[in-house]
Amino acid sequence: MTGTVLILGGRSDIGVAVAHRFAMLGHPVALAARNAENLEATRSDIAIRHGVEATLHEFDVLETKALAAFVDSLGSLPEIVVCVAGAMGKQRESECDPEAATLVMRTNYEGPAVALGLLAERMVKRGHGTIVGISSVAGDRGRGSNYIYGSAKAGFTAFLSGLRNRLSKSGVHVVTVKPGFVATRMTDGMDLPGALTTTPDVVADAIYRAVSLRRSVVYVKPLWRPLMSIIRAIPEPIFKSLSL
Repeated sequence: MTGTVLILGGRSDIGVAVAHRFAMLGHPVALAARNAENLEATRSDIAIRHGVEATLHEFDVLETKALAAFVDSLGSLPEIVVCVAGAMGKQRESECDPEAATLVMRTNYEGPAVALGLLAERMVKRGHGTIVGISSVAGDRGRGSNYIYGSAKAGFTAFLSGLRNRLSKSGVHVVTVKPGFVATRMTDGMDLPGALTTTPDVVADAIYRAVSLRRSVVYVKPLWRPLMSIIRAIPEPIFKSLSL
């Protein structure tokens, strides 16, 4: 299978890594991002290095009213869509500033869900395709340290789960990927725990395997699965006393 891979959020470190991972296996790639023309060097590198078609597409996940037109502008429908769009924001700023909180919520949930919903409907009509959404372990349980971001990712996780359930007999497969901590520009300067931190290339490999094996929910670092199971199981009175 060497169908086109559309990457929503193609400017991100993970998005670029995903593009290279699929391109090296012969997939044409389409990078969608704001100010997409500034990604020409990245597009050219992918095309030359891997000998595949690589295209740029203007895309703003916050412009939800324009997303249908964006899908129309693609021409042919991609075989695989990977949504990497998102922004962590700053918890304290989001607590105090409704606009900052809204931006985090819309960037991580509303926009991605609307975009993937539109693409899913067209894939259903075609009869096949794969949708990959990058969610987060932060959505597995609300924690005081990042509940604005976590609540948005929780919503996105629920959306992907429901979409996967609805489309299970349609020929369209939906994958939820939870990377955990990733060493990227977004986390630069943060004190990340080594045992729970991965890289964009490892995330890209995990996405490729998930698509190939038609997995449903993937924790990129396996340790996250039992860890989050424990965190979800902590009784609320005890959980409230913890600094998480």
